[in-house]
Amino acid sequence: MNRTYLLCTGVLFFAGMACAESPFIAPAKADYETIKNNIVKAAEKMPDSAYSFQATPEERTWGALMGHIADAQTRICSAAAGETKPANAGKLTSKADLVNALKASNEVCDAVWAATTEANASTSVKRGNRELTRLNLLIYNTQHDNESYGTMAVYLRLKGIVPPSSEK
Repeated sequence: MNRTYLLCTGVLFFAGMACAESPFIAPAKADYETIKNNIVKAAEKMPDSAYSFQATPEERTWGALMGHIADAQTRICSAAAGETKPANAGKLTSKADLVNALKASNEVCDAVWAATTEANASTSVKRGNRELTRLNLLIYNTQHDNESYGTMAVYLRLKGIVPPSSEK
């Protein structure tokens, strides 16, 4: 083999490695994709009439929970990108508006995940009075989504609806 061939092969190999997803970022992003899809599917499955449903007087209504998730995602993911996007889904009450707000908050998070690389994943960002890394804040969003989905699953079951993650 000649040197030019080896040089070109080596450059292409390392260029390919640089473009490949990080072994740390890819699994975290996959976890986010799973929960975001389950949340939207659950929001779509719950009937309009149940958006005012409250499991107990101490709990949020289903609609308020959807607004909370959308607002939290918008705030957390925009903070991971070093921005502050306005979030006002908590004021919404209709199913259509809240499902759209969830999808819009997913778009905010999707854009930040898509722009997260090895080079910027450990960038320090501020969330309230805490300093976290960009990736840590995105993972925190996924944790919050999972916690919220656990509540959603109970609400769905109380209404006789199978949560999306339990469908066969």
